[in-house]
Amino acid sequence: MKKTANNNVEYIFGKHAVYEVLANRPDVLVEVHTTSDFSIDSILELIEKNNIPVKKLNLKNPPRGVSSNASHQGVVAGIKSDKLTVPYKDFKKTLSITPDTALLILGEVQDPHNVGAVIRSAAAFGFAGVLIPPHNQAPVTGTVVKVSAGMAFRIPLVTISNVNAVIRDLQQSGFWVYGLEGDGTVSTVNEEFAKPTAFVLGNEGSGLREKTKEACDDLISVPISKRCESLNAAAATAVVLASWSAQHQAALD
Repeated sequence: MKKTANNNVEYIFGKHAVYEVLANRPDVLVEVHTTSDFSIDSILELIEKNNIPVKKLNLKNPPRGVSSNASHQGVVAGIKSDKLTVPYKDFKKTLSITPDTALLILGEVQDPHNVGAVIRSAAAFGFAGVLIPPHNQAPVTGTVVKVSAGMAFRIPLVTISNVNAVIRDLQQSGFWVYGLEGDGTVSTVNEEFAKPTAFVLGNEGSGLREKTKEACDDLISVPISKRCESLNAAAATAVVLASWSAQHQAALD
């Protein structure tokens, strides 16, 4: 799934992904392509309800970026991925900040599969949003949306201009900010997440930038067996987010 050169449209496919965008973010939809025998009423009804343009899905010449061998299940949707995100200032105005509020900040996470996976984890564990910078960072693409299993349509994705500046702003608003670090000084096992919380995930290879580490209130790690050198970025993030969520069941509501 790639951007078209002309209109910046991303294509997602499969009944689950298309249903999620129709049900949760129809405003980002440009068009839907269906085969002549497509008959899933829940999707067809939402297409009609939201007045989405429908085109016939040509299996020999599918929308650009969608393989003819893709498991499209008879439906492909074109979305404007840039409309999936909201500017930080606008998001902050609507954010209810309580001890049950948590945010995930991405800092130069470059694998779109990791970005999609951590968006899914953030949605699963009751996070209020995922904050995404523009530089050295995988953007929100069709691949990210697909890997997130539709959760990119259920949790706010927030554009930020600078990770360290946002950390400082959140701290001024009462957040305690943790950097995810293999050698972190605090552990997910015994840490008490008593304040509004933000976690910062660094690059898959080099980790957090030094200035970002310095900006964080603490560096947090996941205890693992000596037989295993480390967890990958998405797995480690899921564990950390689950540790926070276990203490904040209200966030799951």
